[in-house]
Amino acid sequence: MKYARMVIETEAPEEYGYDRIRFNLSESSIRDQTLRGGGFTVPDLTLFYGEHRGETRLRELIAAQGQDLTPNQVLVTAGAAGGLFIIATSLLSPGGHLVVVRPNYATNIETPKAIGCDITYIDQQFDDGFRLDIDAIARAIRPNTRYVSITCPHNPTGTMISEAALRQLIALVEARGCRLLVDETYRDLQYDKQLPVAASLSPSVISVSSLSKAYGIPGIRVGWIITRDPALYETFLAAKEQIGICGSVIDEWIAGSMLERRDQFLAELAPVMQQRLKIMRDWVESEPLIEWVEPKGGVVCFPRMKVDAAFDFDRFYTTLLEKHGTYVGPGHWFDMPRCYFRIGFLWPLEDELRGGLAAISAALRETMASAKAVA
Repeated sequence: MKYARMVIETEAPEEYGYDRIRFNLSESSIRDQTLRGGGFTVPDLTLFYGEHRGETRLRELIAAQGQDLTPNQVLVTAGAAGGLFIIATSLLSPGGHLVVVRPNYATNIETPKAIGCDITYIDQQFDDGFRLDIDAIARAIRPNTRYVSITCPHNPTGTMISEAALRQLIALVEARGCRLLVDETYRDLQYDKQLPVAASLSPSVISVSSLSKAYGIPGIRVGWIITRDPALYETFLAAKEQIGICGSVIDEWIAGSMLERRDQFLAELAPVMQQRLKIMRDWVESEPLIEWVEPKGGVVCFPRMKVDAAFDFDRFYTTLLEKHGTYVGPGHWFDMPRCYFRIGFLWPLEDELRGGLAAISAALRETMASAKAVA
């Protein structure tokens, strides 16, 4: 393993310092909850080694989200990132091959890089609505391809695939003898019909999710892997045991309590999501220097700046942060050009979101004005 720190982590707001940011539009989750605000009254738990697979109650609640899933097909991990690490290190090797749809969450790219496997990227295109190109994926699969990696709802664009497309992709990997990894971290934040848990549709599919993004509790570090392949499950369990034996009994108790009131929580969140999405839509429609593919799920979007090739992106991002105190996720966090940036529109409060969007508009014009002044 040749580890290198991910840019998305070295430039994360917690590294830069939250006290230096006025409008934080870089976060990819809903607003962080507190123990008291979330209604979590932790009982006097015994702090023993927990169940290696994860607390039974928690696994039952996760399994209930998919049709015909059982708790023994759910492995609780240290966040989705922990699950993705287990999958990559279990299935990939320097002689293996991976197909990654890009842009993608950094761990889905950087851990395979550290392993040293061969990677083929399938780049989704803005001008094609960030559509998943299944034909391109089919052409990329090789005899030594271990799995295809996608996110749905997509991070960072918020785009979705249809259930028909998902099933077509599953049929493809089944026919070609590899697997499909679906990062479903934003699954509970879809605006229209919710897709099935992908792993419930085939033993060739691995689902990964967590409570970090949709529930605003990333601090408890609880995620999960779902697989209907018993042998693969045992491999993942062995990896988890060798990494950390089990999870935190406190974290898993909080996670179970959160999922017990999942339906009510999501119902209360839905109108807030729609209202914030409208704020984003209104801003894009009124801002001639910005264009986007409107998200269909999640709480992030990936706008593109409508600027010419001479535009100074370094100056723009510096002006946006240093002068306007506004932080976004620049495109290079996702191996994309810097004319793109990710906005998380449900972590900031409403006035913070509006303030940050106004700051982006101001920084765009100030950067263009500076270039004209120099010329």
